[in-house]
Amino acid sequence: MGLTISYLVIAIYSIALILIFLYSLSQLNLLVNYLSNKRRNQEAPKFNLLDPKEIPFVTIQLPIYNEKYVVERLLDNIAKIEYPKSKLEIQVLDDSTDDSVAETATRIEALQNTGLDIQHIRRENREGFKAGALKEGLKIAKGDFIAIFDADFLPDSDWLKKTVIYFKDEEIGVVQTRWGHINRDYSTLTRIQAFALDAHFTLEQVGRNSKGHFINFNGTAGIWRKTCILDAGNWEGDTLTEDLDLSYRAQLKNWKFKYLEDVETPAELPVVISAARSQQFRWNKGGAENFRKTVLSVITSKNIPFKTKFHGVMHLLNSSMFLCVFMVAVLSIPMLYIKNSYGHLGWIFEVTSFFIVSTIILFICYWFTYRSIQGSSFDHFVDYIKLFFTFFSVALGFSLHNTVAVLEGHMGKRSEFVRTPKFNINSITDSWKGNKYLTKKLSPNMILEFGLMLYFLFGMYSAIPLNDFGLFPFHLMLFLGFGFVFFKSLTAKA
Repeated sequence: MGLTISYLVIAIYSIALILIFLYSLSQLNLLVNYLSNKRRNQEAPKFNLLDPKEIPFVTIQLPIYNEKYVVERLLDNIAKIEYPKSKLEIQVLDDSTDDSVAETATRIEALQNTGLDIQHIRRENREGFKAGALKEGLKIAKGDFIAIFDADFLPDSDWLKKTVIYFKDEEIGVVQTRWGHINRDYSTLTRIQAFALDAHFTLEQVGRNSKGHFINFNGTAGIWRKTCILDAGNWEGDTLTEDLDLSYRAQLKNWKFKYLEDVETPAELPVVISAARSQQFRWNKGGAENFRKTVLSVITSKNIPFKTKFHGVMHLLNSSMFLCVFMVAVLSIPMLYIKNSYGHLGWIFEVTSFFIVSTIILFICYWFTYRSIQGSSFDHFVDYIKLFFTFFSVALGFSLHNTVAVLEGHMGKRSEFVRTPKFNINSITDSWKGNKYLTKKLSPNMILEFGLMLYFLFGMYSAIPLNDFGLFPFHLMLFLGFGFVFFKSLTAKA
């Protein structure tokens, strides 16, 4: 390898590591915010729901698309919401194209006969996808506040009473709750998804919200003030994460968001890797699309302080970290050989090895989020260590898939909103076999993922003749991560 190419590899590798380090520092700052949060919910002004004059009118929107396996569970659960019927409207925004439409209509009619104000709203096309459905329903919504639930969410019966009260403060545009996981322990895949989501819904959401930084409505399990939606420009379907898009537009117009960590809204995690792939692709591409769309508005805004801008930019760059991680991973093997070929460059590797601190920071941050939900005993800590490195390995295994998504987002390549199949999985005894919505196609990335698995096996082998085992643990995790993603994708078919 020529010296010029070696310098280029070192430069790209170092830039990626620096960006990862900055991200880890932002996470550390969020941890400090999280730990210092004084939970002022008790002091916040609230509606008195015992006074009929203070009970606001709420519209619940349920955007669904081909949800044969979960729609009945969803409707039955929402029907149990405890709220005055005279102040509650439910919109089932049904874009379905299969036989679930008739089943949904039948169930809605039965609920209407109980006196529930529930409407079955259909469109002629899926223009704007979920954002388009929400926007269409908003045109005729009676409520001043709009609660939104995806098809796999199961709010408790007192959910509205715990959330809508905070809109007494007229500056609040959104109240968002924490996601729970009804099938957390179904498999390794669900456990690591729950692990990652828990970090977002504790460390990140609380850490940002407690200091007035921008957070995002998570697409479900939250409530919007209708005037906030309209003031921010309404739902737009030009990104795959319409929730993040509208959230930033609203906060740039000085609307406040309130996050309730103590209110958990249970939901179902994807149990098949193809479903997790489609969800990850949408979230990561949508994040990059929103960076492209919004970052300049955040940076140039005169209404927000520098620290909020910094966290806003890092938030919008969240998904792009997969690109940095992937670059570090792929270049780590050439770096191993450069190190052993050019002795005079040894000092560079001493400096870059400092960035192992990034992993240590994330390990510490995620421990605090894990213990806040799971517990802090010694046994919990041992379980955490195992889960952290499992999560880390599988996240590395997803890095190619998510990098493709991020690059498409940054380049402005448009794609269809691909829904995540739901399975109605509540326990480890339930099966997803035979689900009609599962894709039968293998991901084209699988060939590359298999190649990368072998590539990092070579990286592990390289440590032996070079007598340099510094990157061996990293290459082992990459080998296991890409192997997990490849073999799960190959075998987990309907």
